[in-house]
Amino acid sequence: MTKSWQLSPKEIFAMGPIVPVLVIKDVEDALPIAKALLAAGIKVLEVTLRTPAALDVIKIIAQELPEACVGAGTVTNREMLQRCQEAGAKFAISPGLTKDLLKAGNEGNIALIPGVSSISEMMDGIDFGYDHLKFFPAEASGGVKAIQSMGGPFPDIRFCPTGGINLSNVNDYLALSNVACCGGSWLVTDEIIKNKDWSKITELAKQALAHVK
Repeated sequence: MTKSWQLSPKEIFAMGPIVPVLVIKDVEDALPIAKALLAAGIKVLEVTLRTPAALDVIKIIAQELPEACVGAGTVTNREMLQRCQEAGAKFAISPGLTKDLLKAGNEGNIALIPGVSSISEMMDGIDFGYDHLKFFPAEASGGVKAIQSMGGPFPDIRFCPTGGINLSNVNDYLALSNVACCGGSWLVTDEIIKNKDWSKITELAKQALAHVK
């Protein structure tokens, strides 16, 4: 199945071991956050659609910082995928999957990384030609052991686990042959954003990258 995606999920997963999951409420915070992460060497940014500002945040990062690979998280249906594409997102990540969303992903021009937490969902994804998936919520769904056991019958599937991952367990996930990168919200917390402590983001991101090397 040939998809007309600008970037493949494989290329996105290979851009770095950590994908920061960003919940940004104010558009004015978008560029300082993105620049702080880029300064540490993190290029892939997942902006979740959990706030009314999210699409504008994606748009401004895509326009002003072309060196960033900005994508949308929490994409749950065809219409949202379309809107993310129009805002300039380079990829979309969903917390789960529906057959219509998988179909829309195949028809769109940005990579869709569907979320799964079970073998059955993974098989649905594979049926539609997807081999790079988000495993969510990672810790609550069996964590490292669950992903490791999924690798047995499905050795060609690659995961980006997200949910409950932090510095203390990220290397356990990255040690698995079927995990390419991990998503995490610990690099950019609500408190850091509230205090506009942008250098702290760079510091935490550098610390995380050094820790996973």
